[in-house]
Amino acid sequence: MTTSKPWLKLYGDMPEDIEVPDLTLYEMLAASAGKWPAEPALYYMGKRLTYAELVTEVDTCAAAFAAHGIGAHDSVVISLPNVPAAIICFYAVNKIGANAVMTHPLSSPVELKHYIALTEARWAVTVDMFYPTFRDLAQETGLERVVITRFSDYLSRPMQLGFAVTKGRKIPAVPDNDPLVIHWKDFLATGAAAPATTPYVRPIEPDDGCVILFSGGTTNLPKGIVLSSANFNALAVSVGYITGFTLGDSVLAILPVFHGFGLGLFINTALYVGAHFVLVPEFSADNYIKNVIKFQPAFIAGVPTLFQALINNPKWAKVNLARLKGAYSGADMLSADLKGRVDASFRAQGATVELTEGYGLTESVTACAASPLGKYRENSTGIPIPGMLAKIVDDDTGAEVPYGTNGEICVAGPTLMTGYLKDPEATASTLRVHADGRTWLHTGDIGHMDEDGYIYFMGRIKRLIKVSGVSVYPMQVENVLEAHPLVNRACVIGLPDDYQMSSLKAFVLLTDGSLGSDEVRDELLAYCRKQLIKWAVPRQLEFRTSLPTTRVGKIAYTELEREELAKRAG
Repeated sequence: MTTSKPWLKLYGDMPEDIEVPDLTLYEMLAASAGKWPAEPALYYMGKRLTYAELVTEVDTCAAAFAAHGIGAHDSVVISLPNVPAAIICFYAVNKIGANAVMTHPLSSPVELKHYIALTEARWAVTVDMFYPTFRDLAQETGLERVVITRFSDYLSRPMQLGFAVTKGRKIPAVPDNDPLVIHWKDFLATGAAAPATTPYVRPIEPDDGCVILFSGGTTNLPKGIVLSSANFNALAVSVGYITGFTLGDSVLAILPVFHGFGLGLFINTALYVGAHFVLVPEFSADNYIKNVIKFQPAFIAGVPTLFQALINNPKWAKVNLARLKGAYSGADMLSADLKGRVDASFRAQGATVELTEGYGLTESVTACAASPLGKYRENSTGIPIPGMLAKIVDDDTGAEVPYGTNGEICVAGPTLMTGYLKDPEATASTLRVHADGRTWLHTGDIGHMDEDGYIYFMGRIKRLIKVSGVSVYPMQVENVLEAHPLVNRACVIGLPDDYQMSSLKAFVLLTDGSLGSDEVRDELLAYCRKQLIKWAVPRQLEFRTSLPTTRVGKIAYTELEREELAKRAG
């Protein structure tokens, strides 16, 4: 059935396949700068960088890393919010052939230690407010230096002063005499002072792994997902076709740069087509609305939680959206009800577009399917984007199943990861060569396809829960809880949440068999906050003296889910 590609009849003028440029990420950016040097590339809190200025910053940053001995196949942890340094470092690290290890700056110390150890990172780049975390980590890991940036590094002098007396004064100063630390401007100065190098020589090939992102794993710590320049650039070509994103367009970049959705879908794609993005380092509905009014972006994107927050804000209804060319939701399921309410607000505010949902996963950078414009089908996540294939297989036999039949969603195409870092077994289980000779990514997601090629996501084979678009595996939270001396067993489930789409509830058996107390509950939640990223901390924690089990003795988490949903319904 996949061979018939039923979705092609919905493509219109889009090509069936794409041509991926033979360029690394840095080379792609440099090529864009050569074509559009004076065009704006990014805006950040009043600061503008043109393509030529951005490449100059990237070149200086790359020279600084090289001057300090960082080179091909080394790893650099980039743990930054949406600030210019994050973009500059991402492409600079690629220029010298090193690995860009993109991590959430709010990751727990346990997770960051895992990321550093797994990638054997030598250097890290973070913002000043996270200096204490990385100082402590350096004592436990092989980190040699930490480059410290500030939110104000790319602000004008008046804005720097304004930031200093408002938010800046709340951030403790980083000591100048710490040998671990090199401040961003001092770091760039070493690059500017470095001797002129010979003409650029490609240090890695476009198909080589060079970006490491992290996604939830079925074990207690996330897996490293290795992606190549070709993966990102293939997505950029494809997204350019499905969105019409082109020279001079703008996107409001609220999605984090450490996530495939934000980094691949709009940062790299924007720079590939000559567009520009507005970096928003901190989300609030009010701040987002101010930026929409100021920049009137052609494209916006976000997780469902973001769109819900916008339409619930009374200021949003006053925003003129007549210049909006596209709006995209991803990283979590978009309910038909929420889509309907967002679309209604768009129409009332002058937009001629609707909110478009996509389907993807970090193992394919991000989107591999999207709803065709004007042809939305309720509860569907769309059709494969140009260059990508999809099919549904029986999760036991691997055979393709008929249209309308649920099975495992598999995808193929040029955006598939090179593999999981240092995990050949997981890689072999996920990337499999089928009888057609193609490598297919087994997503672990259950769904079906209709006769026109629309994909319908039904759930996950593994127990992944999306909290505000962030992937959380219950087993990771359970392992943390069960590591506490007061806890015997724990089970974590996801429940519908009006704001976060899903929230976590933990059921706990204490070692003393009691039903606990408020003090014990507070202690366990505080413990979770120290060990886990905030979205993985349970919203609710209930003590029990027993938990339901299956016939083989496993905790029957589905029974707990049914109980909780029945309580809500009753």
